[in-house]
Amino acid sequence: MKTISSRIAATAIASLFLIGSANAQTAAPAAPDAKMAPAEKKAEKPRSAASLECSKEADTKAIHGKERHKFMSECKKAAKDAAAKPKT
Repeated sequence: MKTISSRIAATAIASLFLIGSANAQTAAPAAPDAKMAPAEKKAEKPRSAASLECSKEADTKAIHGKERHKFMSECKKAAKDAAAKPKT
């Protein structure tokens, strides 16, 4: 026959295991800015008309990857220079 103290000790040990597993299952509350998706962190800038035109031109020429990045950079620079140049 088990004594009351051994039953209490067994119950205490069992409850410690159950409490440990219950705490392991709960998720810690995340800080609001800690794990935001990259798209949420950085607001998108509106695209300029020159950027859209250069993008359309790159699409028609089927330029992709690094070449597209280089083309877009040169195209937008040329558009900016043309807009800054006074018309005479």
